[in-house]
Amino acid sequence: MSEKLIRTTCNSHCGGACPMVLHVEDGVITRIESEGEIKSCLRGRAYRQRVYAPDRLKHPLRRVGDRGKGEFERITWDAALDIVASELTRVRETYGPSAVLYFYSSGDIVWLNGPGLMENLLARTGGYSGTWGCASCEGAAFASRMSYGTRAGSNSRDDLANSRLILLWGWDPAVSISYGTTSLSLIKSKEAGARIIAIDPRYTDSAAAFAQQWIPIRPGTDAAMLVAMAHVMIRGGLHDQAYLDRHTSGFDRFRQYVMGEEDGTPKTPAWAEVITGVPAGTITSLAVEFATLKPAALMDGYAPGRTACGEQFHRAAIALAAMTGNIGIHGGQAPGEGTLGSWGAPLAIGPRVYERLNGGDNPVDREAPHRKDAFWYRKLGKPVYYYGGPSSSRVNRHDVADAISKGRAGGYPADYKLLYIVNCNYVNQYANTNKIIRALQNLEFIVVQEQFMTATARYADIVLPTNTFMERDDLTLGGIGMYYGSMSRAIDAQGEARSQFQIAAALAAKLGVPDFSAKTEEEWLKEVIGEIRDAPDYDEFRRRGGSKAALTQPFVCFEKQINDPANNPFPTPSGKIELYSQEIADLGDPVLPPVPKYVPAWEGRDDPLFRKYPLQLVTTHARRRALAQFDNIPWLRELYPQTIAISGLDARARGIAHGNMVRVYNERGEMAIRAEVTERIMPGVVDIQQGAWYSPDENGVDTGGCANVLTRDGRASPAGAFPSNTTLVQVEKLARR
Repeated sequence: MSEKLIRTTCNSHCGGACPMVLHVEDGVITRIESEGEIKSCLRGRAYRQRVYAPDRLKHPLRRVGDRGKGEFERITWDAALDIVASELTRVRETYGPSAVLYFYSSGDIVWLNGPGLMENLLARTGGYSGTWGCASCEGAAFASRMSYGTRAGSNSRDDLANSRLILLWGWDPAVSISYGTTSLSLIKSKEAGARIIAIDPRYTDSAAAFAQQWIPIRPGTDAAMLVAMAHVMIRGGLHDQAYLDRHTSGFDRFRQYVMGEEDGTPKTPAWAEVITGVPAGTITSLAVEFATLKPAALMDGYAPGRTACGEQFHRAAIALAAMTGNIGIHGGQAPGEGTLGSWGAPLAIGPRVYERLNGGDNPVDREAPHRKDAFWYRKLGKPVYYYGGPSSSRVNRHDVADAISKGRAGGYPADYKLLYIVNCNYVNQYANTNKIIRALQNLEFIVVQEQFMTATARYADIVLPTNTFMERDDLTLGGIGMYYGSMSRAIDAQGEARSQFQIAAALAAKLGVPDFSAKTEEEWLKEVIGEIRDAPDYDEFRRRGGSKAALTQPFVCFEKQINDPANNPFPTPSGKIELYSQEIADLGDPVLPPVPKYVPAWEGRDDPLFRKYPLQLVTTHARRRALAQFDNIPWLRELYPQTIAISGLDARARGIAHGNMVRVYNERGEMAIRAEVTERIMPGVVDIQQGAWYSPDENGVDTGGCANVLTRDGRASPAGAFPSNTTLVQVEKLARR
């Protein structure tokens, strides 16, 4: 018996991309270990249970019972692809190509076997209706685009060692990972003397491990605290006016709002205390600290942006970082979309190769006018595949269930008949699960590519089994910094599971596109790895498990723009960081102001619904899952049962003790779940970690802990952000369960 060691990269959408070594004997993975100073999390170490799970989908399936009952029969790949090709052709010929709706997420963050392959195929075979909007960070993305003119915005994690103050604002990287080097970098920063403060409704694991201070704040009110901090700085002359004059435009308009000159209400800490629940003195001291303790990094997590009007949080964070001169310098940070990644780092690879495989010229997109709010996409002059693009034929992902149900009569671009889903547990992971289920019954045909019989797969007509990253070759980047990670096939695929590339190529042949790809998967990967600067040859790259970019010091995003603005303008209309956006002003949307403002959320404490549903629900990330992935893994379920976190004050008022079964409900749905009574969450707020698999009982009450049975769809935030942390609920003790 001989053992092989396979170096690969774990990247199951937790944001990590950690190097690992797989021990393989006789074609079976026997052990997984970390490599180097980055240690795999529990999910990575449990991946062997995922690969060999008894409920893995190993063969194509065809529905034989009522939709949603989960009754299927095994069929061949040839038969399954014939059916899919036939239905695509029938629906297009009967209703037109816009009746085909393609819905996807990332799954694993990979270069080759991603959802863009099927987008390309659907575009080349007649067209399809697409979606736009990122569930994770659309609010942050909008803020970055309108402020910097680009998605870029992050210093490399090792630069945190240069920070004297770090604000973890709505961010829990100890659990959500947010790049594998983050926790290590925060530890090193703390050891070097950095002061770390966590602002969050919950006392997170990151607050416990890294922070010297925790500031609880009500969900959806973060922008109010930020603009109040700006008031303190302006009133005290603590802002860097020279930096603002040189590198920003529109500060005077922002100042007028903050100081109350615009509306007669100065945005003082006392004003913000009523809204946020944070004492005015705490807001004042934090503002002074952030303005005077330099360099400082404001790490604006995505969670506060996943609220109604959440884009204002990220825009306000950018304004504060600019006011203190902390953008484009070592130890600072450029808040926005890139904060949790390294988008600004020199890691772009193979764009020419990528565009030949992904996306494509979609006739449905091309023939529809642009959305009026899609000025960012229009600037690019080409599709932006993951985020959607400017065409008005696309529907915001948050509103897909509403669009399927109402179609053109409801003001949506098309009447949808066929839904093709890749890398996405849609029923589970998007708002208003019960409404999604009702909407799916309106469709004539549904295809799902999956690894397990998820809540979404149960509603499919055809299920196509996909393999894991341990059963195929691929490439990823970032994750642990300036790094290109090899994902090497260690074992044969389980059963008949196929890669995304294999599925797209086989379906292409059925649809009459025999030349879908002129190269094999390995040939594509050899080509793109050959384009990586400083990378070894293909075989050596695979043997090492990847390669690091050759950087002599931490990367600083926007350093050139700050050090030499005349020759390196920001890609904005003014060439500077825009705190006032004329493009936003031209939209004339009162809840999407041209300067960062606090805009009250619907389903907040001021909503009349608050009297009936007096608890604010947040839906955070779980240590045992990467979104919905891993929820069925026994080791992880045993370690971290699904619960609702509720404060002792709120629990006692309802007669609830730790471990009691409780009913959580609002007008959209209800669930039965065990209570975790804790002082690690502020009163008035409850937390159900997102990603638990929907499991309704005979009365339609969810017993799996799926937070989205409670969240609201049909109304995305003004700039397209997903308000998954804007939900009011009530909690009651169950008499018996």
